Amino acid sequence: MVPKLAIIMRGLPGSGKSYWAEQFIISQGIEQAIHIRQHGYFSTDRYFYYQGEYRFNPQKIAQYHQANLTAFIQALARSEPIVICDNTNIAKWEFMAYEAAAKALGYKVNVVLVGQPKDEPHQQLCAQRNQHHVPLVQIQKMAQLFEEW
Repeated sequence: MVPKLAIIMRGLPGSGKSYWAEQFIISQGIEQAIHIRQHGYFSTDRYFYYQGEYRFNPQKIAQYHQANLTAFIQALARSEPIVICDNTNIAKWEFMAYEAAAKALGYKVNVVLVGQPKDEPHQQLCAQRNQHHVPLVQIQKMAQLFEEW
């Protein structure tokens, strides 16, 4: 039986989570990479895109997190070989449901932290390069809330 893998990304906006995930996906070979992108890659951010433009709406965050979790669990239930959650997952509770569902369905779970959220130079780098224009002050707040696990 082929081992099933769930990857849960963690890190500040702009830390390189999506880049890490994309490099991992590419490393799986072209056919598998296409399959993972279509059936095994989940990010709440994707729900904020409208006609190709990112439009963050804080009133939708809970709804979109729930939709992302549901889609992730459906992929697990289909026994997708590799399933990835690419969210910030700042607090343990934010990814506990992903982790619990994956383990319950027989997946090996890797939690991947990209960068050091408490490191000030890292926070500044994240503020400069995050794709959604999250300001440094917000990134610093997220870093203060970051929970080790």
